[in-house]
Amino acid sequence: MEQHLGKVTIAPNVLVTIVQKTAGSVPGVAALFETVPSMKRLLGFQTVGQGVEVRVVDDQVAVDVYLVAQRGVDLLQMGRDLQSEITRAIEDIVGKAVKEVNVHIEDVVLEPAAER
Repeated sequence: MEQHLGKVTIAPNVLVTIVQKTAGSVPGVAALFETVPSMKRLLGFQTVGQGVEVRVVDDQVAVDVYLVAQRGVDLLQMGRDLQSEITRAIEDIVGKAVKEVNVHIEDVVLEPAAER
């Protein structure tokens, strides 16, 4: 028997934080891009954090991730891994369906971290 105890509200910034933490753990991601392109911020209702834009439409989550990749990695595979990991994290932690995860590779780090 299920009781109605009230409602649970998850702030949109929680989704941004989940995406940021997940992206940072995927091999090949050097950093999240500093900003989301300004034109995208003007076009709709979304929550934006460093390198991440999240929209919830019809109870489904859409994500755009803007990142800097490490050199020497398979960018396509890294992007697919990132899509998979972000989808899993949102579905497991928040319980919401993910409509799409778009990965935007904005730059590649050219020198190894030790040389910077």
